[in-house]
Amino acid sequence: MKLALVVPGGVDRTGEFRVIPVLLALIRRLASEHEVHVYALRQEAAADSWPLAGARIHNIGDGWPRLRAIRAIREEHRRAPFDLVHAIFSGSCSLVAVAAAVSLGLPSLVHIAGGELVAMHEIGYGGRRFLKGRLREALVLRGADAVTAASAPIIDSLRSLGLAARRVPLGVDLRCWPPRPPRSRGEGCARLVHVGSLNRVKDQPTLLRALALLAGQGVEFEMDIVGEDTLDGEMQRLAHELGLNGRVHFHGFRTQRELRPVMEAADLLVMSSRHEAGPLVSLEAAVVGVPTVGTAVGHIAEWSPSAALAVPVGDWMALANAIRRVLEDDALRLRLAVCAHRRAVTEDADHTARAFEALYLQVVTAGSGR
Repeated sequence: MKLALVVPGGVDRTGEFRVIPVLLALIRRLASEHEVHVYALRQEAAADSWPLAGARIHNIGDGWPRLRAIRAIREEHRRAPFDLVHAIFSGSCSLVAVAAAVSLGLPSLVHIAGGELVAMHEIGYGGRRFLKGRLREALVLRGADAVTAASAPIIDSLRSLGLAARRVPLGVDLRCWPPRPPRSRGEGCARLVHVGSLNRVKDQPTLLRALALLAGQGVEFEMDIVGEDTLDGEMQRLAHELGLNGRVHFHGFRTQRELRPVMEAADLLVMSSRHEAGPLVSLEAAVVGVPTVGTAVGHIAEWSPSAALAVPVGDWMALANAIRRVLEDDALRLRLAVCAHRRAVTEDADHTARAFEALYLQVVTAGSGR
């Protein structure tokens, strides 16, 4: 097949910085069997093209990116026809994919991978905050021939909007991120890790307040926070105000190679997000034997209580209690880790590629439903 994938970015020409690892894993697997063209709406400011993971990346760049992406897909289709168009993320990506597919008479797929279905006005986040966005999602998702999402909570959200969808987790590439079995935790200071950009959606204030509560209770721990700072030092200042100096270490962005030893050294991944379709990092942690405690979003919600522990969003007292419970009961921590490890290894990048290829065959065989 000849496939057009539409993505917001995450496909930098370095293959290491400004990339989405699970997206690269999917592209690499699809490109080994099919001709893959990836249309990145804004990986770089200027339009350009480069090879990556066996595919051809078409960076659209600044200036009417949606219209120019649709035109670029149509031009490539004239050179040699596509079989289908697939958007990874909804919003602008799905609009481009479905519009291009409709204009060419091709089937289209949309994968929900972010905040397309939520409206969090207090932090300015979500694709459904305004009428324009709600109408766009309603039209585009109903125009797609198949809709998928990474986790059960997102499937439930789609169902509440009257949309049928299939669960397809974006799995970890076990070749690049090899499995490591869960292990017992030794005595002494616990090693915690949190991975995610410092932003309002990841809600690090809830995380830091939970850690301050644990420190006040005499729990011995150190927390490594890995992720790009988009809040201009606000979280570092809050950590100082909460008396967490020496306990919490901010590392900024780290590549996958740099993240791996930090993750392997951890006893527990802690996430505090207000919303997630994944989070993908919980799968990476599970693959190396590290269980997750976090807010009830995405995979954390669907895996709890057998493979993760979930608490209400924004409840730092409940988050602190769950962290302490797992650290004080290593048998529980190991049970969570073993179950999470099994799930993440089973639903790896190969599983993801096979699931999408089966859908491709189905929609191409059926033809566009319009």
